[in-house]
Amino acid sequence: MTSSIDTYVFDAYGTLFDVHSAVAQYAARVGPHAPALSELWRARQVEYSWTYSLMGHKSDFWTLTQLALDYAMQRYDVADSALRADLLNAYLKLQAFPEVPEALRSLKESGTQVVILSNGTAEMVNSAVRSAGLTDLIDQVISVDEAGIFKTHPRAYELVTRHFNVPAHRVSFQSSNPWDAAGAAAYGFRVVWVNRKGWPAEYPLTGERREVTSLAGLSEIWLEAET
Repeated sequence: MTSSIDTYVFDAYGTLFDVHSAVAQYAARVGPHAPALSELWRARQVEYSWTYSLMGHKSDFWTLTQLALDYAMQRYDVADSALRADLLNAYLKLQAFPEVPEALRSLKESGTQVVILSNGTAEMVNSAVRSAGLTDLIDQVISVDEAGIFKTHPRAYELVTRHFNVPAHRVSFQSSNPWDAAGAAAYGFRVVWVNRKGWPAEYPLTGERREVTSLAGLSEIWLEAET
């Protein structure tokens, strides 16, 4: 039994890597608002990517990550330059979710390509990949910097089909971010929404899609769909 999927493409932040693990590492120093600060940091990081894209203002995700952290720290009155530096360094070494290594290993053993497509800069994502010990399980990291615009613009997803000369319907795109899943589905990828928190759906997902709570068993999803 074979799958019609040639390439598995993963979002990085929130899908492979826990974006809240940076603040969790320094929660005692951040104080009682640590969870809320982490949520705000992530929310503003993503919001800034959309805002800058719509304004036609080029920036990179590392710059926006720093701006978002600065805003979150100001909102919760956390004024500590050393802590800021430690949080940013921790963001370059985010923890992978527990099931990620085995899920990626299973895909690699099946002979499919395993790729990351991220809003993050190549340096950011490669740092997280190395820190999590995933280097041998990822064939390529693609940053949207090449497209000059953040997801969910179609040019960002087009990087995959252009890099690998593969039709969109033979790509399985995995993301925990519903807006990202919607963008990938609109582009024509087959989409797996990794709904780790059991959130309600926010966007209509066109085409073939699946909803899971983790990446465990990912290599079987499309095989089961095709039997």
